[in-house]
Amino acid sequence: MEHETLYLKIDKNVQVKGKNVSIGEIASLNCAKKPVENRVKTLRLPTEIIKGPGRYVFSVLDVIEVIQKEYPNVEVNNLGEADFIITVEKEKKTSDAMSWCKTILVCLLSFFGAAFSIMAFNNDVGITTLFGQLYEEITGSSSDGFTLLEITYSLGVGIGILMFFHHFAKHKGYADPTPLEVEMRTYEDDVDMTLIESGNRKEKRP
Repeated sequence: MEHETLYLKIDKNVQVKGKNVSIGEIASLNCAKKPVENRVKTLRLPTEIIKGPGRYVFSVLDVIEVIQKEYPNVEVNNLGEADFIITVEKEKKTSDAMSWCKTILVCLLSFFGAAFSIMAFNNDVGITTLFGQLYEEITGSSSDGFTLLEITYSLGVGIGILMFFHHFAKHKGYADPTPLEVEMRTYEDDVDMTLIESGNRKEKRP
């Protein structure tokens, strides 16, 4: 067999559904010889360390070793992560009704939690007193607590939150992630890096 180059790309965290994991499930492959590429996709990884649902650290060297056993003359060019995590998902048995209940509960907690935070902030800075003073200085009469200042402020807070979290981005064709998505991705990257580093340290211990 003549010399061929196989390009391999694996993300930092890959989700699978079971213990038997093929290379095609975790990696993107490209090779000029499509039969070679298709065959490599079906090769199984050594997954003895996988005991059940959870996260397991692997090295790209494990993948290259499996490929070179089948195709010794193929040069594997890694374009992705050197170390990656395979996340074995737990079988979901939750009913649709339970999922809806959880979603509603999270929505209620988020709504009332955000409302309490805004009210606590307003009370802390004395926004009601401030608006009353501004209204009295501008109009010369005392505020009853329900004026144009309070109305516009309330609308501004709501619109500001919607704009900040890009709830209208899809209608404008924006592809930027929301600040919440950025923070969640940063958190996931930190968790993945910690797991990989912990896994590497365990392997180096005598």
